[in-house]
Amino acid sequence: MARLSKVKVLEQCQVSPPPNSCSPDISQTSLPLTFLDIPWLFFSPSLPLFFYEFPFPTCHFTSTVLPNLKHSLSLTLQHFYPFAGTLVALPEPGIPELVYTQGDSVSVTVVESDGDFVYLSSNFPREVEEFYTLVPELASSSSFAPISNATTQAAKLPLSSVQITVFPNCGICIGLAYHHVVADGRTFNNFIKAWASFSRLGDSSKVDVRSKPSYDRTTIVDPYGLEAIFLKEWWKRISSQGLVLLGPSYNNGHSTNVVRATFLVDLAQMEGIKNWIIALCNKGNEPHPVHLSPYVLTCAFLWVCLVKIQENDLNHNIWCGEDPNYFGFIAGGLTRMGHPVPPTYVGNCVGFGRSMAVRKDLLGENGIVIAARAIGNTIKKLDKEILGGAEKWISEWEVMFGSELHVMVFGSPKVDLYETDFGWGRPKKIEDIGIDGAKAISLTESRDILGGIEVGLVLPKPQMEAFKTFLIEGLDAFS
Repeated sequence: MARLSKVKVLEQCQVSPPPNSCSPDISQTSLPLTFLDIPWLFFSPSLPLFFYEFPFPTCHFTSTVLPNLKHSLSLTLQHFYPFAGTLVALPEPGIPELVYTQGDSVSVTVVESDGDFVYLSSNFPREVEEFYTLVPELASSSSFAPISNATTQAAKLPLSSVQITVFPNCGICIGLAYHHVVADGRTFNNFIKAWASFSRLGDSSKVDVRSKPSYDRTTIVDPYGLEAIFLKEWWKRISSQGLVLLGPSYNNGHSTNVVRATFLVDLAQMEGIKNWIIALCNKGNEPHPVHLSPYVLTCAFLWVCLVKIQENDLNHNIWCGEDPNYFGFIAGGLTRMGHPVPPTYVGNCVGFGRSMAVRKDLLGENGIVIAARAIGNTIKKLDKEILGGAEKWISEWEVMFGSELHVMVFGSPKVDLYETDFGWGRPKKIEDIGIDGAKAISLTESRDILGGIEVGLVLPKPQMEAFKTFLIEGLDAFS
């Protein structure tokens, strides 16, 4: 086990958009949540970490780099002002809102760490606890009495925060925490790329903020009255619990026996998985799965590996082979909503996909085919009707978050996060700390191999070793 690192706080500050510059083309600073935002009120914030090599002493960072980082963040917030705002919960039947008021800000904490930068930014299994000092704090609840009348005072929660960690003469880690109600992965990518561009280019006049952000809520159409269904669930929660957004999901009693690791699946290995699936289908005179994209191939393979790990775990020997297993993922909505949604839309435009297969089938000889067919069929349904069954999104995903039986995937290899250059080059490593407590796996594009996918997951050490064995043996068999 690595020695847990210690951090020293160098600075704590608040960064706001430049005075009187916030969203000059937008007449209001209050954005009601759409029906696509509301389900995210029930889940933990996103916690990405960006590691950059930076072989300079701390004094160089604080005197030259830090002022530019804060200034560029300020410039970015004038375009992406909800990140500096708050979530305002209104009494029933009010719709929760994202509100920015002049002077609102993002909390920025700067610390120096004596941790091992090379260790933290590697792929091999590393102690999960070592990463928690790199994650910014973000309020998750507010005093809010049960709603009983229209005079109940609205409650507010900040939506994002930043921590910048300096590893002297080694590197920098930029950690963010943001509640998903303010942004999906596409919006966050636009935000972080804008910040990096302002930082790298300096003069704001030279920066193209990936076209002007769109705040037009009318582009999100609710044809099935899902807003009312989701709000009913939300009011039910805050009437009994008060305003509570789940906090960072990693701090939930992890033992020191739990590790984080990253694995790479490259295009040649994906092609091997695809050929193996086709061969099995041909052997059994079965039709090929409808989708055999790199995403489906990788997810199907991971699903089978993780089910095998569960089966080998003696603590899970009470599970029945006839039990349904679910594989959950996030599906982009820009091209699936049936009407135009600008790619620069700020907010959530994603749906939930949930594939099902019987446990014994996933463990059988054709398990990889079963998994690929289930995921592919779900994607086909989402392509046809992304909102089909959406009234059950909240209840279905709460079950998945509370179970070790099912598998969830966060992130997307289509989001080019490794192109986020603040002026020191591309990130050496990106980690998603939000997967820890959610028992999920993360997917992102490979940093160095074109078309490859990085797979991040958190498991107890014995399970991680078993996963590594299944993964290597499986990929070798498919090659």
